[in-house]
Amino acid sequence: MHFSTIDLRSDTVTRPSPEMRQAMYDAEVGDDVLDHDPTMARLEERVADVLGYESALWVPSGSMGNLIALMMHLRRGDAFLAPEHAHVLDSELGTAAWLAQGIPRILPHDAGPGRPTPETVAAAVSDGPYFTLTTTLLCLENTHNFAGGAVFDAEEWTALLAAARERGLSVHLDGARVWNAAVALGVPVSDLTRGADTVQVCLSKGLGAPVGSMLVSDAARITEARRIRKMLGGGVRQGGVLAAASLVALDTVDSLADDHAHARLLADGLRERGWTVDEPQTNIVLADGPLTVAELADLGIAAVGVVGRTRFVTHRDVSRSDIEDALSRL
Repeated sequence: MHFSTIDLRSDTVTRPSPEMRQAMYDAEVGDDVLDHDPTMARLEERVADVLGYESALWVPSGSMGNLIALMMHLRRGDAFLAPEHAHVLDSELGTAAWLAQGIPRILPHDAGPGRPTPETVAAAVSDGPYFTLTTTLLCLENTHNFAGGAVFDAEEWTALLAAARERGLSVHLDGARVWNAAVALGVPVSDLTRGADTVQVCLSKGLGAPVGSMLVSDAARITEARRIRKMLGGGVRQGGVLAAASLVALDTVDSLADDHAHARLLADGLRERGWTVDEPQTNIVLADGPLTVAELADLGIAAVGVVGRTRFVTHRDVSRSDIEDALSRL
């Protein structure tokens, strides 16, 4: 029997909406490398304002945004802290060490999925003579992808920031899905981003833009980030074509609540069919069950394996009826 594919591999598989395609067609553009494309400039100003920062820079990917931040924060041989299975550790091809030249130190999830405690952060910073490893940076991830889209709230964020500052650390937030965290908690996204030195947020995941992320910080750092982006080959010319779609995407943040509801529906249905499932906080479902990823694919259900489990991700191109259809196939 042939099944049409229900793609739950990632929220990166979304296609631009008709409104995005129209905005891209109509976009006012310039050469962003030479003159700062006008539509790109509007997007950067808007994101900086929404996140509570002075300035922002569009980058082609979240991985590049994270890398630029680490290259600014780390000197050669500096150690940085990150929770176990953080994206900067597991999914960016070692660029934190290869290009930013930092040494990762892994923090346990002792405060809950995806989250270290402030005490663990403080204890991980070594105090010793000049020949001991120097720790200079804390990287956090909200939501934490491989912990099942796990969220930490504003109170926890503030406590982790304080612990980092007390130990003399800079802070970078990988907020690729921080929009999901804000919707899940019902708070302004700036409550979960303000106070870091740098923040990276994605526009091409749950928000559905075709490409792009943003790096936000103070104006001086963003000036330096623009230079590093060019060095890494990330400068674009008529970037307004892409920025226009992202401006439309920013108007759809509230719709992430639908993705979260679909994730809960999927989790409940999987449990009823004998799967062991973590209760989703956002749009990511981690589960263990009787079928492999390949066997799911035979049923037209596309998923991926992560950290030894099966991951399903709901998104704007998957409806409630699609989830119900997937469960019926199981």
